[in-house]
Amino acid sequence: MNNNKYIISADIGGSHITAAIVDLTNKCIVENTRTRLSVDSGGTWADILGTWADALERTLVKFDAPVDMIAMAMPGPFDYKNGISWIRGLDKYEAIYGLNIKQYLATELNIELENILFRNDAESFLHGEVFAGAGLGFKKIIGITLGTGLGSACSKDGITVDANRGSFKFGDTIADDYMTTRWFLKRYRQLTGLTVQNVKELAAMADTNADVQQVFKEFTGNMVLFLKDFINEEKPELLVIGGNIAKASRLFLPALKFELAAYFDYIDIKIAELGEDSSIMGAAAAFDTVALPGN
Repeated sequence: MNNNKYIISADIGGSHITAAIVDLTNKCIVENTRTRLSVDSGGTWADILGTWADALERTLVKFDAPVDMIAMAMPGPFDYKNGISWIRGLDKYEAIYGLNIKQYLATELNIELENILFRNDAESFLHGEVFAGAGLGFKKIIGITLGTGLGSACSKDGITVDANRGSFKFGDTIADDYMTTRWFLKRYRQLTGLTVQNVKELAAMADTNADVQQVFKEFTGNMVLFLKDFINEEKPELLVIGGNIAKASRLFLPALKFELAAYFDYIDIKIAELGEDSSIMGAAAAFDTVALPGN
């Protein structure tokens, strides 16, 4: 590893992988190194892991210089130390359950096992926003990601950890079942009998469709109940909201801010500024906490 601390870093989403080279010294993504590939999360293990390795290899080719460290922002449940996926029952990545992904990538990319680190995706997202995005200047921050899963993390004085509140009891099951893409699609189907592909499609209909407006109203109510406990326990200065559903924030953020203000007059609420770059940056920063070869 050279002294510039270049890292191949990737964000694993429910239907994609985005990879890039991170210059950890200057806390930036190297221009023209991004690679984004679609992933069939319901495919075979070979399809899934092959696509991940392909994205990392393409990114390395774009950089055209040796890099021998990989960071991955991964959804849970996952054994982050050993690189083993325990994802099951979440409508994604069932085929890689129990597989040693660290060993697979080490073999495919010819990189030492100890030079591959995994970090929780919500933790990676918030850490990226803390030092390069919406969280700059704040000391105590909480963050949530809204997408195929509900991620949550806390950061205090630059130390960021996964909060795993998506698994907390909420309603009839857990919070993850009420504030994710699958909830939106299920609730819209319950109200209308119709099927849509994603939240983006729903958001496009929101201005003229009363059923979509009702879905977003209920979603906002769920968010308020969920966040009340989270904020009350952590007492942060700032809440950062990210993930694909955050792209539809115009349909829930004003009401969310208004309703939470009745309980908390000290917290600011922001939409994430870096997009996928936040997770890519935050995952790479995991190498800040380990001894780097050659440094």
